Amino acid sequence: MRIDKYLKVSRIIKRRTVANEACSGGRVTINGKVAKPGTDVHEGDIITIRFGEHLGRYEIVSIAETVKKDQASLMYKIIEEDPTLFDERNQS
Repeated sequence: MRIDKYLKVSRIIKRRTVANEACSGGRVTINGKVAKPGTDVHEGDIITIRFGEHLGRYEIVSIAETVKKDQASLMYKIIEEDPTLFDERNQS
């Protein structure tokens, strides 16, 4: 699965266009390497997302094309996350 789609399906980032822009801007890495929007992800990969001073690191636990909203957080394990990184996630 593409990283931009994974970020959207897992709801780490709510919108695929935002995920695509983050990848295109060099703010997303997979296992320490800069990820383009079309980079494939696999279980066990470590994703790092940087927005300004904020940083989030996640380990991919599972990959699924579709998932219910309440099950999305089971797709990844939070390794490190700045609580202000994705405020919009907490506002819905």
